[in-house]
Amino acid sequence: MPSIALSKDLSVLYITSEVHPLIKTGGLGDVSAALPAALRALGADVRLLIPGYPKVLASLRYKRKFAEFPNLLNFPPFVLWSAKLPKGKGISKGTPIFVIDCPSLYQRSGGPYTNTNGKDWPDNALRFGLLSKIGAILASDDSPLAWRPNIVHCNDWQSGLTPAYMYFYQGKKIVSLMAVHNLAFQGVFPPSTLTQLGLPSTGFHINGIEYYGNISFLKAGLFYSDHIITVSPTYAKEIQTITLGFGLQGLLAGRSDHISGIINGIDIAEWDPATDPCLAQNYSVKKITAKGINKRALQQIMGLAVDPDIPLFGMVSRHTYQKGYDLLLQVAPFLARLPAQLAVLGSGEGSIDRELVALEKKYPGKIAVKIGFDETLSHLIEGGADSFLMPSRFEPCGLNQMYSQRYGTPPLVHATGGLLDTVVDCTPTTLADGSASGFLFYEMAPGSLLSGIQRVVDAYRNKTTWRQLQRNGMKKDFSWHSSAMAYRDIYLSLLS
Repeated sequence: MPSIALSKDLSVLYITSEVHPLIKTGGLGDVSAALPAALRALGADVRLLIPGYPKVLASLRYKRKFAEFPNLLNFPPFVLWSAKLPKGKGISKGTPIFVIDCPSLYQRSGGPYTNTNGKDWPDNALRFGLLSKIGAILASDDSPLAWRPNIVHCNDWQSGLTPAYMYFYQGKKIVSLMAVHNLAFQGVFPPSTLTQLGLPSTGFHINGIEYYGNISFLKAGLFYSDHIITVSPTYAKEIQTITLGFGLQGLLAGRSDHISGIINGIDIAEWDPATDPCLAQNYSVKKITAKGINKRALQQIMGLAVDPDIPLFGMVSRHTYQKGYDLLLQVAPFLARLPAQLAVLGSGEGSIDRELVALEKKYPGKIAVKIGFDETLSHLIEGGADSFLMPSRFEPCGLNQMYSQRYGTPPLVHATGGLLDTVVDCTPTTLADGSASGFLFYEMAPGSLLSGIQRVVDAYRNKTTWRQLQRNGMKKDFSWHSSAMAYRDIYLSLLS
C-alpha cells in the first residue's frame, strides 16, 4: 500500500450504532458526531455508516438512494441512503452519512438496542451483523459507491464483525481499526449465529470469533482489526488486566503493541458556560461570580434549601453499579449532615432509583433526585453545582468530569480510566503549580469516597483555594482538536 502523507489523502468509513443529534443513548453518540467532524476539519474525508432507526430516517433531509439489496445472505431486503448530518450549534457540521434502511430490523419502537421494556432485541445479532457486513462491503471492491475508504473505523461490539468480514473477504484488503468505548458490552450470541451471519466455521476458534463457547462481536473486532483504540490511556492498560479485562485480557495483553489510548474531547460549543442557553445566567472564567445565580436556580428547581454558602454536589449518570451508586447510597446520610447538599439526575436500575427517592424523602431540602433524563437540567447541574460527583468503578473515558471543569465545578472522581487521565488532584503541590482541577479518591470503598467529600467541603470553605481550582479547570483545553490530531496520526501510521 502506498504511503499516505497528508490528511486530505485520508478516507475514513466511520461505523457507529448511534450519532447525535439523530440517535443517542450515551457517550458514543456524542463521540460519533464530534470526532468525524473534527477529523474533517483537519482535511480527512470521513463518512459515517449507521442503521436506519425511525428517528434517523425521520431526521434526515434530502436523502439519496444509492443501492438496493433484495437478497444478501440471510438478511431481509434493505436499501442504502446517503445524506448529511443536520448542522447544529456544535461541531457535527454536515458530515456525510450512509444509512441502512431495513424496516424489518430497525423500524420499531423502543431504543437502538432494547425494546420499550428495556430488554435486548432478540435479533440484535442480525441487526448489527448487517451493520458490520455493510461496513465491510463499503470497504471492498464490491461497494456500490465510487468513493472508497482507506481506513475503516469500527466502534464497540455493534460493528465488531466488520474486521472479521474484511478478513475473510477474498479481494483487496484495507486497514481496519477497532475503537473500544466500553469493554463490558461485548455482543455475545450463540454459536449458531455464525452461519446465520454468513461467516465461515473456521472463524469459530479461540484465535477468532469464539468466546467461551459462544461468538463475540467485540472479540472478533479486537482479534481481526489492525489496531485497537480505547478512549483513554489508562483504560488501555486497565483492559489488559483481570479486573477490567472481562475475559478478554489475554487477547488484549497479547496485542498490547497494537493498542493506543486517546482521550475523547467534548463539544466546546455546546458545553460553554458563557453561551449555554440552559443556564439561568451565563458566566466565564473572568466573571465566575455569576455562577452563583445558577446555584440558586438549581436549588429552587430541585427543591433544595436556598443557601449560597452550603456546598452543593451534583451527579448526572445512569443509575448502575458501575457508576458507584452503591457507595453514594451509603455515604449520602453523612453528606447531608456535613452539612452539604446533593442533586441527582438520571435513571437505571429500579432498586437504585427507589433508594435514591427514599433518600430524598428522608432528607428534604438536602438531597434532591429527579428520575429520568433532562438535557436542560443536566446543563444546569453542571453550571449550578459546586462540585460534581463521579464515583465510577471504571470509566473508559467519561465526559461529565470534563464538562464540570469547563463549568468551574471541580469534580470528585474515582481514580480510574479517563477520570484519572483528565482530573488533576488538588494537593499543595498541584495548587502551587496551577494544575489542580479537582479531587481523586483511590479506594472503591465508602470511607474513601466520604474522605474525598470531606476534602471537597474543606477546600470549598477556603474561597481563595476554591477560586483557583475553578479557574484552573475552566482554562483547560478539552476540545476535540488535539484528540482528532492523535487519531489522524494513528491513521497515517497504519497506512504508511
